Amino acid sequence: MVDAREVNLGLDLCLRVGELLLSSGAGAADVTATMQSLSYALGLREASVDITFTSLAMTYQDTPDDIPIVATRQVKQRAIDYEHLTRVDHLVRDVLRGDLDLRGARTELGRITSTGHPRARWAVTLGWGVMCAGVGIQLGGDWAVIGLAFLAAITIDRLQLRMARRRMPSFYQQVVGGGVATLIALGVGATPISINVSQVVTANIIMLLAGIGFMGALQDALTGFYVTATARLTEAFLATAGIIAGVSGGLSIGSVLGLEIPRLQPGEYSLQTIGMLGLGSAVAAAAFAFSCYAPKRILLPIALVAGVAITISGTLQNAGIGRAWGVAIAALFVGLVSFSVSGWMRVPPLVVVVSAVVPMLPGLSIYRGLTLLGEGGSSIPEGLLAMTAAISVAIALSSGVILGEYVAQPLKREAQRLETRLTGPRLVGPVDHSLRRDRWRRRRTAPDGSRTDDVF
Repeated sequence: MVDAREVNLGLDLCLRVGELLLSSGAGAADVTATMQSLSYALGLREASVDITFTSLAMTYQDTPDDIPIVATRQVKQRAIDYEHLTRVDHLVRDVLRGDLDLRGARTELGRITSTGHPRARWAVTLGWGVMCAGVGIQLGGDWAVIGLAFLAAITIDRLQLRMARRRMPSFYQQVVGGGVATLIALGVGATPISINVSQVVTANIIMLLAGIGFMGALQDALTGFYVTATARLTEAFLATAGIIAGVSGGLSIGSVLGLEIPRLQPGEYSLQTIGMLGLGSAVAAAAFAFSCYAPKRILLPIALVAGVAITISGTLQNAGIGRAWGVAIAALFVGLVSFSVSGWMRVPPLVVVVSAVVPMLPGLSIYRGLTLLGEGGSSIPEGLLAMTAAISVAIALSSGVILGEYVAQPLKREAQRLETRLTGPRLVGPVDHSLRRDRWRRRRTAPDGSRTDDVF
């Protein structure tokens, strides 16, 4: 590209793609690599990328004596949307293969971001309810806890949806969510129905907790993006503070109304079998992915991966291995299998990874730590211990997943090479060597009409 107009259009396309990836929870390193690959495929061979939590910038300078062209874009809202993320991932792959030019890519991106979802919003609300019901199973709750968690989650989601449409900051949405979860649990606890109020509150605030943001912050820190990591960490703590304010506000309102106020213990669970723990985690992970508009074809694999991962973690903890190491090994498993599963299902690995680790996120430890620190006095050491546990689990999840991805990609390449060398008469399945060659070599036409090879 030498025309300034084409350069501006190319930079704008890369920035729009990066904005969608960043707002969907992708790590800064992944967003930077995607934008650089896309710009290279469009002919912007020396473009540089700069990413913070709320803005993206790209700079292109063809030669040292040219004036640099700088383009920026702000990340205005953050909403996890795995359907748009998957479609944009396919768009980027089409551009890298040469199937789409700049104009076609811009048209397709506009079509992706402007069209709605085939999944109705009421179905997403039900999905959040099923997720909280799965968390109730994971915590060992009875049918009353599971059913109440389902109904309370639906109520919270509809209230937060109304607040979001009025552009209210997420902090206030967290306050309302925590308050509603507490009041519903206290109200039912005041009836003759025997119910564990702590488990109901825990199952519902799971959908509000900022464990994903906390893990994303540590992932950015591990990959060298410290400014973005600090911003993500601040957002996670602020979201958790909103839940604490909501729960304490709900308790205060319940006290004024004369309701019996039990001592809440967020994260309380009952002893159960590993099988029930895996079932609850599988339901919660698949429902989370469904509520984030993940394609239907990936829901069952996500449930299986999440169920096996939590089973690995629970089995190792029962064997006497520390929680952090058990979670790290389970996260390593998720990272290893997500690369292949996402390739089979044609979705980005992020969709599988985030959804599968949701049942293991340390959101409850963050909540408990900040609550104890807020009480002060003799609760401070216990609060510090809870925060240390949350940080260790988040680091274990992030590092395990990243290590799994690092190991899985070379293994897949070596497996493809070995299969190519050993290919002979096959009992089932076609073998097309030209497809394998195309993965590493793309034919391009030089300006003089001759054919050249770009090897990847």
